Amino acid sequence: MNGKNLSLLFLFFIAMHLNAEPALTIYNQNFAVIRENVPLDLKAGVTESRYSDMVSQLEPDSVILRDPSGKAKFQILEQNYRNDPVTQELLLSLFEGKTIEFFIKEPNKPDSTASGKIIRSGYKSNTQPVIEVNGKLQFSLPGQPIFPTLGDDTVLNPTLAWKIEAPQTAKFDAELAYVSGGFSWEADYNLVSPEKGNLVDVVGWVTIKNESGKTFKDAKIKLMAGEVNKIQPQASRPAAYAMRAMASEAMPAPPVSEKAFDEFHLYSLANKTTLRDQETKQVEFVRATGVKMERVYVYDGAQIGGWRVGMMLGGDPVYGAESNKKVAVYREFKNSMDNNLGVPLPKGRVRFYSQDGADQSLQFVGENTIDHTPKDELVRLYTGDSFDLVGERKRTDFKVNEANHQASESFEIKLRNRKKEPVEIRVVEHLFRWMNWEIKEKSLPFEKKDAQTVEFRVPLKPDQEQVITYTVNYSW
Repeated sequence: MNGKNLSLLFLFFIAMHLNAEPALTIYNQNFAVIRENVPLDLKAGVTESRYSDMVSQLEPDSVILRDPSGKAKFQILEQNYRNDPVTQELLLSLFEGKTIEFFIKEPNKPDSTASGKIIRSGYKSNTQPVIEVNGKLQFSLPGQPIFPTLGDDTVLNPTLAWKIEAPQTAKFDAELAYVSGGFSWEADYNLVSPEKGNLVDVVGWVTIKNESGKTFKDAKIKLMAGEVNKIQPQASRPAAYAMRAMASEAMPAPPVSEKAFDEFHLYSLANKTTLRDQETKQVEFVRATGVKMERVYVYDGAQIGGWRVGMMLGGDPVYGAESNKKVAVYREFKNSMDNNLGVPLPKGRVRFYSQDGADQSLQFVGENTIDHTPKDELVRLYTGDSFDLVGERKRTDFKVNEANHQASESFEIKLRNRKKEPVEIRVVEHLFRWMNWEIKEKSLPFEKKDAQTVEFRVPLKPDQEQVITYTVNYSW
């Protein structure tokens, strides 16, 4: 069995265990697994049946039609899916060779109607229609066409039709499950902090979008979270990734509840809801107060575009000497129960607001996105650059000894705090020239973050300037 079939079997396993009412399991990459009830009245032999309330983005080869009780025996001989967009041109094509009425409205004349025979609709050939009026042909419509009642073969809504063979009569509500595009969901977070202090309020929203071409009334909705593999034909749709989601433990009766499901998380809306076509629906899923969030200042003064072979040593002595003055601002918090959270956070946008102490109004102070974050992990987000913190970085010495396979490089970093309160700035330095390095001279202690990154932590009082110097020796 190939990967695609395995993926579809997994999706249908979910769908078949939903309740009797219309139910959707929505993934955040433009698809959903849908389960509905379809009444079937089978005769002994071959019965033709149709369901004309389908979505417009059905994957026809994903359809499963079955008796949930397992009692009725039948075989689907043929399945057809029609999803013709209903346009004036399409309806003209359905009435080619027939005479219909046209409504005529002209300035300074009473409204009237005229009969015309549709010789050619132009629908398939993308050409002008040809209409016969009073025995003469014209390459335009004489007026607004008025179509008669549509026949049985005309589809106004996307329709599934089956030819079903059964050994005996059976009448039951069949279970119809399928995969459809046009659905997505995502998480959004709003964090509100006071002007002073490090305790914030967190409100999270689930945003669900339905662009499937169909309205689902009083449906049970579930959201799948996790990295679900789904192969897409010729990349016609985005890869089917689903998000990790969360449930708010702070609410006594949460509108969204969570449970572990296989290697994923499955989240259920507590109440049935009507999800209309082209509708965006939002549900609050997490609310927490008193979440401790730290403000972190980082000065990464070197403007280094990445690892480039031939530029580590004497090939480019200027590389890495450029500097910027911006001190970045990060917000970080622990996603733990001790910090009043401790729930799986799906990827989504995080907006930060701060209260103005003068009138308590909220001001937008930055935004970023988080990836799927399990509980007890650290969330750290860049929100902008500080106005009142300044950094300067310059190289003071650079020497290369090719004979002894050695090089040394010295830097001076200046930091200034123009705030009214003390801060700590984390100075990040990238030792990019070679894998073997050693810092022998330094004005402050540092922490090695990885094989080529070190960090100095520099406390600054209001209006204080601090200077950091260090020399790194490379050998190869």
